[in-house]
Amino acid sequence: MENFKELGVDKDIIKGLNDLNIIKPTQIQAEVISVLLQANTDLIGQAQTGTGKTAAFGIPLLHRINTKADKVQGLILCPTRELGQQIAKQLFKFTKYTDQIFTESVYGGEKIEKQISALRRPTHIIVATPGRLIDLVKRKAVDLSHVKTVILDEADEMMSMGFKTQLDEILTHLTSVENRWLFSATMPKEIMQIVKRHFSPRAHKIEVSGKNVVNKNIQHQFLICEDNEKLNILVQFLKSEQDNRGVVFCKTKASAQVLAKQLIAKNIKTDAIHGDLKQIERDKVMRAFKNESLRILVATDVAARGIDIVDLAFVVHYELPDKEEYYTHRSGRTARAGKQGVSLSLVNSKELKNLRYFQKTLNIAFNQIRPRK
Repeated sequence: MENFKELGVDKDIIKGLNDLNIIKPTQIQAEVISVLLQANTDLIGQAQTGTGKTAAFGIPLLHRINTKADKVQGLILCPTRELGQQIAKQLFKFTKYTDQIFTESVYGGEKIEKQISALRRPTHIIVATPGRLIDLVKRKAVDLSHVKTVILDEADEMMSMGFKTQLDEILTHLTSVENRWLFSATMPKEIMQIVKRHFSPRAHKIEVSGKNVVNKNIQHQFLICEDNEKLNILVQFLKSEQDNRGVVFCKTKASAQVLAKQLIAKNIKTDAIHGDLKQIERDKVMRAFKNESLRILVATDVAARGIDIVDLAFVVHYELPDKEEYYTHRSGRTARAGKQGVSLSLVNSKELKNLRYFQKTLNIAFNQIRPRK
């Protein structure tokens, strides 16, 4: 499909998309929207981060909202506060020229009373992290009995963060649902269990770019070095990137904190996000990174969930992750919205076999680069 009109998208939503310079549907948008606008259905979509999934499910959801009914009709579940806020913001922008559709984003780390108060206003769509949604339901602060469409976004991230039990509980609680849509970059067995238990066996399955769910615009590079050489090699790489911005990944909170301090000592504007940070501290770091007063963000896998910052030129795997889905999600922070990006792995001799495994499982080509002497 060349444009959204051919897909059957409402002309007022198309005007909102045009303002955002979203003119031509991506592959996932074209395939998903054409199915979801036709009839009520269950759907499982597999596509990497940064391919336009929010519009793929957001546009059909907006078509289903009856603005005259002051009820929650759509529910979007996602892993993190940042992703929830980002989805809510996108839906708001898509509806700039339509009848008002009210979306509320709720998540942990924020005072629940404030969110309860916000939900007393007219609300058509809730974007929620699973734990906070359950808290709100238990307090009878939200009525989900009129929800017709439930969406699980970044489902694999929700699994890796331990939300499977909560998702089972929420999906069991939703009795009037007519549409269940799930989107994920990878399909671990926990997701297949959710699908088997809660989705129709006739659910549409749409997989973009075949087995390879890693963005084609990313150059995957690796450099072999010993652990005691990694810092100097990283600093060299950052200098070669001049003013370009990126995220450096570590496996633990402790190593993220240490590396951030080491980079600051080398006069590189850096801060770290990890699980020990309070939400207010995390927000402060993310604000500084978004407004470009920080050049480098050092992050652990869980802390980086849902980060969406445009124009990141690279990610560096300072420590290689254990699982291939973590590699996919880390790499997906760069090369967003059609841009090019670099994913550089600094690997010691023991980590090399992990890299070979990722290469085979994710069907991607890694180029070896040599350290500058």
